[in-house]
Amino acid sequence: MIQTFSSTIRRREMDAVLTCMVDEKIGPGEINARLIQGVKEFFGCAGALALRSPEIGVKYAIEACGISKDSKIMISALAPYWQLFAIKQAGFEPLILDVDPSTCCVTAQIVEQGIKDGGRLLILHEPLGILPDFEGILALGIPVIEDVSQSAGAMIVEKEGENSDEANKAQKKTEEQNTEVKGKKAGSFGIFSICALEEHDIITAGGGAILMAPGRREWPVLKQLTENLPGIQMLPDINAALALVQLKEYKRNEQVRKEIFNLYNRAIMVGKNKTFVRELDYGSAAYSFPVVLNSGFKDVKQYTSKKDIEIVSAFSESVIGVLEKLKENLLEEEKNSYDYSACKNAKSLYLRTALFPLYPRLSRSQIDKIAKVLGTLP
Repeated sequence: MIQTFSSTIRRREMDAVLTCMVDEKIGPGEINARLIQGVKEFFGCAGALALRSPEIGVKYAIEACGISKDSKIMISALAPYWQLFAIKQAGFEPLILDVDPSTCCVTAQIVEQGIKDGGRLLILHEPLGILPDFEGILALGIPVIEDVSQSAGAMIVEKEGENSDEANKAQKKTEEQNTEVKGKKAGSFGIFSICALEEHDIITAGGGAILMAPGRREWPVLKQLTENLPGIQMLPDINAALALVQLKEYKRNEQVRKEIFNLYNRAIMVGKNKTFVRELDYGSAAYSFPVVLNSGFKDVKQYTSKKDIEIVSAFSESVIGVLEKLKENLLEEEKNSYDYSACKNAKSLYLRTALFPLYPRLSRSQIDKIAKVLGTLP
């Protein structure tokens, strides 16, 4: 059976973790600091913290934004469920937003309505590596905390030339010359940014998160707030060692993922199903391969299982996915607090979106097999 996910842990990652164990330095220390330096270089941020969980990161980011306790915090219905619990733990009320069905992202129009409904801060999830309309959302003038757990490495490329043809030629020339593409990376648009390092995130440490301040003005605020950060909240070196190597290997891994993604994307075009709209080059990250199904998820899962290919529901661990599972056990006041009744697009995508295996360790025969199945799905 071809598994949906693989953490792509090679000998380098194993050696880094084993070195920590041999040195008997597995708690927060030197490698945590080295990871932070690597993060600053990778994302171009002013400062960062390597933390034990994404919930801790969101808590500090919210506190650093300085919003009043009666404010509502907006999140996507398709964001990871830990965002919801982090907001409640911080003492705020979540405002769950619907998404655009073609991109699975929140839009400026949806966020604008959220502001009218009392939203004063947006945690902007970038699902499945797809970047939202930053320009439209930021123009609304509310503080934004970016979640780049699935989109790390993607960027809005600087356009050279007045028209798209000239811009595309310039980008192709840059790629052929193997020089660095210029642009603004995911993680640099918000006041603060969070990058979870959980098992299935695009960069993994087996658990944990990075909290970043992209700008020089915001970093001192966050730094002062976390000056006496307890060790229990810091990412242990044994996890940081794994994340550090993953960060260094990101470019190579992402290049392979993009090649596989493009092959799958061509295969899906001949079938009955579709994937989400996205920029296929640098404007997105190749986080798995999502398919919006025409038929029921169970039917497709049964079909792919016969072909020895495992698929999973793309949004089973999302806000709406977890609330759907818990709704029978929620008290009436909790249901009001977690209202997602207006999120019809998100609910439809939760029920109909599957993830197919996409990672560098897939063999050529496995890739060809998955591509063939993508074109023949019911």
